[in-house]
Amino acid sequence: MAYEIPVTQARAELADLINRVVYGGERVVVTRHGKPLVALVSAADLERLEEVREPSDTQVTITSVAGVHDTAATSARPEHHRFGIAAEHRGSEPS
Repeated sequence: MAYEIPVTQARAELADLINRVVYGGERVVVTRHGKPLVALVSAADLERLEEVREPSDTQVTITSVAGVHDTAATSARPEHHRFGIAAEHRGSEPS
C-alpha cells in the first residue's frame, strides 16, 4: 500500500519523501483534493514497471508483423521480402 500525502504537504516535505522512497522502499502517492495526482517510486521500481510493460507491447507487434508476413509471402515481389514489405499500393485504374 502506498503512503498518500496532499500536494501542499508534499512540497514542504519533498526531501523526506524522497528518502522514504529510496531508503525505506515506500511508494508515495501525492494527491490534490483527495484524488491521486502523481506517484513517487524508486528508480528500481520504475525500471521494473517499464520491463513488465515493454514485453507485452513488443509481443503484440511481433505477432502482428509475423501474421502479415505469412499471408503476403506468396504474392509479394522478391524486393518486398528483402525489405520486409508486406503490402503494395496499386493505383486505381483510369475510368
